[in-house]
Amino acid sequence: MTFRPLHDRILVRRVESEEKTKGGIIIPDTAKEKPQEGEVIAVGSGARNEAGQVQPLDVKAGDRILFGKWSGTEIKIDNEDLLIMKETDVLGIIEFPAEDQRSA
Repeated sequence: MTFRPLHDRILVRRVESEEKTKGGIIIPDTAKEKPQEGEVIAVGSGARNEAGQVQPLDVKAGDRILFGKWSGTEIKIDNEDLLIMKETDVLGIIEFPAEDQRSA
């Protein structure tokens, strides 16, 4: 199934966080917080401005983003947990230096 968000909404897959702390302590599932980092899967066409023109979104499919802890609506598509949120819920785009892109 394919899904295309409408207007200024985006479809996001959460990126799982590390299961260990930097000191090597393993964090149990019950103590983990939901990740606030995700990968944009699909984007809408954009919101209309006051003049009625479509304003394209700043994020695009494939971008790695940070979003607020309570942002978005959780949905399930093809047995995969995803989020739908407005572009305004995105706090920023994570950009990797050129040499780090290979390992991301």
